[in-house]
Amino acid sequence: MQIRKGVSLYVFFFAFLLKASLAYAQTGDSIPQKDVMDVVGRILGVQPKSEAEFVKVAEKPFHFSVLPGLGYTLQTRAAAAIIGNAAFYTTADKKENLSTIYAGVTYTQNKQLVTQAINNIWTRNNRFNFSTDLRYMKYPQSTFGLGGKNDLIADENPMSFQYLRFYQTALKKLGKKLYGGVGYFLDYHFDISESGYSDGRVSDFTLYSPVQQSFSSGAGLVLLADGRDNPINPSKGYFGQVLYRNHSTALGSDDAWQSLLVDLRKYFPIKGTRQNILAFWTYNWIVLKGKAPYLALPSTSWDPFTNTGRGYIQGRFRSTGMLYFESEYRFGLSRNGMVGGVVFANLQSFEEWPNRRFLYVQPAAGAGLRFKINKYTKTNISIDYGFGVNGSRGLFINMGELF
Repeated sequence: MQIRKGVSLYVFFFAFLLKASLAYAQTGDSIPQKDVMDVVGRILGVQPKSEAEFVKVAEKPFHFSVLPGLGYTLQTRAAAAIIGNAAFYTTADKKENLSTIYAGVTYTQNKQLVTQAINNIWTRNNRFNFSTDLRYMKYPQSTFGLGGKNDLIADENPMSFQYLRFYQTALKKLGKKLYGGVGYFLDYHFDISESGYSDGRVSDFTLYSPVQQSFSSGAGLVLLADGRDNPINPSKGYFGQVLYRNHSTALGSDDAWQSLLVDLRKYFPIKGTRQNILAFWTYNWIVLKGKAPYLALPSTSWDPFTNTGRGYIQGRFRSTGMLYFESEYRFGLSRNGMVGGVVFANLQSFEEWPNRRFLYVQPAAGAGLRFKINKYTKTNISIDYGFGVNGSRGLFINMGELF
């Protein structure tokens, strides 16, 4: 379960922990797994758990992590947050997938407030899956027009809005790893305002739909295939989701519109290594029919976990269609599993508006570190630095892997 990108930077004295964990790993051929709290405990003189105690704790049905954080990112400037996540099995026999709950509150120097609660719950034998995404945001943030062309400074349009989201899906098992079901999706943007382009041109927001609020309410059909071994930090397997949404005036939407989302991921463990993984992700989001509200259009880092487009600020590209591909190589740096690293690259393309043609591809790449904060659920703090084009770059922080 991820902490939203660009929300907070955790104050862990990373260089010190890296040195300590690498040294702590060199204790023999059989290396027990460690996390940040083990190192902190060792510094404080707390006796580490034995292997038998580790197994006993790992077998517990519920694990919980809470972290405060301070940081600085592209869209927030300085930020403070408190975030928690839980991982658990809903039955004692643990024959279902691992269920997760995430909750967090963030306030930033840009006067942005973000509160969210996200859960993914599996019932006995994975017969049903229930997923909820509830969030409220007060969010001053620049947008950069419609389409995939990269003229960052000329097209910046400072905006402000409040946002309420409620998504709920219910899925039933159709096959061994296949699920299907229905969902309800509500997006309410209000108190929308803009400053406009610095050169006085009419903004794409004004040309597209200059409203002070927008309400989208719709039902959807969901097809899900989940073969991951761990939803927080997959080391093998696959994930696929196809989501069709139909926003209807009968359900309260300001306008009728339809969209399709296809999210596919695959993980390949590297033979001969203990921690190295090659991961691939494609995320494709298209408005099929009708006119979606400007702030509800497909956009960089506005996927459910705000993880697309490392190397660019959130909302950098926006339009009626989005194609996205990313690959990442994950590797261990310490033998005890506490510290790892990644290198990544991504490509994104957005439809031009209003002709709806894909004309530009925007690349980005970067690298990062991973610090394990919970060895039982394999939860990492992810710290990445990404580089886009035309000088775009930035730091991106998550709890858990990005995909």
